[in-house]
Amino acid sequence: MEKNVSNTIRRAEHFQVILIGEGIVVGGIAGLVIVLYRMILEYAGIWLNMILKFCGQNPVRIAGWFVVLLMLAWLVGKLVKYEPMISGSGIPQLEGEMIGKFDQRWWRVLPAKFFGGFLCLLGGMALGREGPSIQLGAMVGKGVSKGLDRGTTEEKFLLTCGASAGLSAAFHAPLAGVMFSLEEVHKNFSVSVLVSVMTASLTADFMASTVMGVESVFQFEILKALPQEYYWIILLLGIVLGILGAFYNWFTLKVQSVYRSAKNLSVTQKLIIPFICAGILGFTMPEMLGSGHNLLEYLTSEDVLLGTILFIFIVRFVFSAVCFGSGAPGGIFFPLLVLGGYIGGAFATVCVQYMGLDMMYINNFVVLAMAGYFAAIVRAPLTGIILIFEMTGSLSQMLSLSIVSIVAYMVATLLRSKPIYESLLERILENQGQKMDEHHGQRQKVLTNFVVSQGSELAESLVSEVEWPNNCLLVAIQRGSEEIIPRGRTRLQIGDVIVTMTDERDVAVVHDKMERLCQEMYE
Repeated sequence: MEKNVSNTIRRAEHFQVILIGEGIVVGGIAGLVIVLYRMILEYAGIWLNMILKFCGQNPVRIAGWFVVLLMLAWLVGKLVKYEPMISGSGIPQLEGEMIGKFDQRWWRVLPAKFFGGFLCLLGGMALGREGPSIQLGAMVGKGVSKGLDRGTTEEKFLLTCGASAGLSAAFHAPLAGVMFSLEEVHKNFSVSVLVSVMTASLTADFMASTVMGVESVFQFEILKALPQEYYWIILLLGIVLGILGAFYNWFTLKVQSVYRSAKNLSVTQKLIIPFICAGILGFTMPEMLGSGHNLLEYLTSEDVLLGTILFIFIVRFVFSAVCFGSGAPGGIFFPLLVLGGYIGGAFATVCVQYMGLDMMYINNFVVLAMAGYFAAIVRAPLTGIILIFEMTGSLSQMLSLSIVSIVAYMVATLLRSKPIYESLLERILENQGQKMDEHHGQRQKVLTNFVVSQGSELAESLVSEVEWPNNCLLVAIQRGSEEIIPRGRTRLQIGDVIVTMTDERDVAVVHDKMERLCQEMYE
């Protein structure tokens, strides 16, 4: 055991150098996987449009397409039964693995998620590619870890690298990939993970840009930065987004509960519902199908009436929830940005009609609402700000983006709406009865970092005064560039990074207790 512990600590001393090389490997492979995923999803959209055009108004062909949709639902159902971890976006599953709740089988998740996402988009479901891309990238990281025979501590770093690479390649947004993986997945900003994650993210972005081009995801024009005289409207928009973001979380979980309460329906039968809905919309409102990129282009390039904006928003809102709640492999990341854009469009249209806002600023509010809605739902404001900046290629909105994101974040928090991925993870754990995989033989030692927050129980406390979790060893305290050996009289300070070591079996319990110790007491 002593040898195991010393090896773990000794290898950790060289993490920053080792992980740069491993980050390049993970970023390169993940970038290639996500490029292939993006390409096959684009073909899915093209083929879907060709099929709908071919069917036209021919009753026989329309009936034939519905038969195909039933077959697609059956195939996706088989994939979900084969590997339940591919259900939904995949981000909650990744977060669960990071805290020791899950142990995903990467060699099963990769192909099942890849083809499951393709089949869902071919059927026209309102799901995104970004959540699956993050899970696919993370599973590449896990595969590299297993292939190199790395320990659990290093594996978590490589999972984070893969998640960052996945988002970077999916959105052509390397900075957002870094920020999301640190803010939402890894939950801290240690130097070791920052350098490796940046390496993986930039490598994946280079791979994706080489194949898919360097253009921003959104190509709509922002004519002029919003004048400060309109900033009071931004505050109002933030409040609206916070309320609607909380409602989105509640509605998404409610639809998911309705599906799960239908005990008499099998996995396949539940999937049939959104596939049939997609078939109906395909012959009545085909623009509602898919991730929704075309809807944003329509909103930002045309003078759309308020009634039309609200109608599209409502239909898309319900359809997205029906698709995601069924457990189909696909994410809500991009669809919620589309919904946020339409909230911004509706809000700006009202302001033009009743508050004297110039029409040239409607696109500004579309962009602002996308970031604010993301912050309210996911509760990752920094990621939302950077993501929208990278996706639009515009720097002029940074101040207003920050204001609307912070206000929306605060309002959603005051409404006691939990971050959506946290709620989804809790649902998965509840359904599994909080059961963990049992491992046999000698367990590996896991190093984990925790940051002492302002107002936490640990701030200004002596190490000897703290009731630490059982089976948890304090390895070091990182204070800036200084590394302190913890002793009983060592006084902890705000911003200290506490490095703990625990047995692999106890990671989940120790993580939860340490998070409670480090977080602000008034949260």
